[in-house]
Amino acid sequence: MDNHRKGLALTTIGGLALSFDVPLVRLGQGELWSTIFLRSTTTFVTTLVLWLLIRRFTSERPTLVPGRAGLFAGLCYGLSTMTFLAAVFHTATANVVFIVAFTPMFAGLLDWLVLKQRPSASTFIAMVVMVAGVGIIVSGGLAGGHVLGDVLAVGTALLLACAITVGHATRIDMGFVPLVATILPAVIGLWIVWSSGFSVEQPFWVVFDGAVMIPLAFWCLATGPKYLTGPEVGMFYLLETVLAPLWVWMIFTEVPSLRTLLGGTILVAALVGYSLWQMRRGERLTSQKL
Repeated sequence: MDNHRKGLALTTIGGLALSFDVPLVRLGQGELWSTIFLRSTTTFVTTLVLWLLIRRFTSERPTLVPGRAGLFAGLCYGLSTMTFLAAVFHTATANVVFIVAFTPMFAGLLDWLVLKQRPSASTFIAMVVMVAGVGIIVSGGLAGGHVLGDVLAVGTALLLACAITVGHATRIDMGFVPLVATILPAVIGLWIVWSSGFSVEQPFWVVFDGAVMIPLAFWCLATGPKYLTGPEVGMFYLLETVLAPLWVWMIFTEVPSLRTLLGGTILVAALVGYSLWQMRRGERLTSQKL
């Protein structure tokens, strides 16, 4: 398997695993900071166990946090964990995942500003269309009184794009960074829960999410930038965008609002159209070289 295909396989697995995050968190029926503390602590402990097992039984010596770049990416991942879960608790699931789908466009802008990789005309067009889609969703939040959750979702997309850009710029293996970064929300969650009390009615689902699905998802998605560009990696967050509302609808019968569906449809259409265009463009360039 060449590097590009390896990156596609990893990010596909990561996107699928991530799509179960919101349903599992909601199945836990917990208070916000208790959920953040339990999920993050479970993920951090699982990461350390996996890291020690790898070092013990293989010849690999993976780095948990590779230098300053790893620290900065870890800070972005750690903060995004808190903003994402807070958004889940303050707005509809579809709003959260549709807005977080803006990640690849933020990644494209950051690649332009930081790496001086000017986006193509198709990227600019996709950005304009996606901004319109996010605007429709957020306007629904203003009408429904859950604008805070929508703003937190936008913050999550920006933080994830920052982390993806760092991985793309350095080409360093950061598979463990988003997992180790859960120590930040775990510590903050512990500090808050210590005084307010712990409340999660069904902890099994949150523990399963933190111990299995989150490590799998973020390791794959954080390793992807080693083989793919930032916008390409961000595209695979689209799997969560499409599937998470479907899982929530099946489990909780939560039906998205018309504005959310309209804005989300625009976002998905823009991402799919952009992805197909980039694939065709890549095929043409490859055939010209041959």
